[in-house]
Amino acid sequence: MRTPEKAVFTNMCMISDGNGNVLVERRTKGWNGLVFPGGHLNLKETVTESVVREIYEETGLKIFELRICGVKQWFNEEEGRNVCFLFKTSNFEGTPVSSEEGPVFWMPLKDLIESKEVAPNFDMMLKVFLEDNINEMYVPDDGTDNFLL
Repeated sequence: MRTPEKAVFTNMCMISDGNGNVLVERRTKGWNGLVFPGGHLNLKETVTESVVREIYEETGLKIFELRICGVKQWFNEEEGRNVCFLFKTSNFEGTPVSSEEGPVFWMPLKDLIESKEVAPNFDMMLKVFLEDNINEMYVPDDGTDNFLL
């Protein structure tokens, strides 16, 4: 009988303001650099509930009408498989406020795409958010290059 695989589930959300800007977070611990806000799922929480909660905790925004863009998957020895559900929305209420995760601020999407300050591999993740024909970013654990599906 096969042993069940360990897995960790996270989320991330690209929030657009309708004027060409996206809300970014400058992470200062762990995965350093510019990213979209997000976090871990709690026990028995749905994926959508988790992203709404995480965005509120990290930015103070109440988001709704989310659209799933795809997933990012990677592996490590301690946690096993990591799956990050990638969402986007332009529907929100409130004004962004920073949290202990890092400062949040609006940035033109075109500047983020060209930025050298993004977290490692985030430039590839952006393709999952932006290109309808890409559903997944896969990071193999054998040292080979990441790829998009």
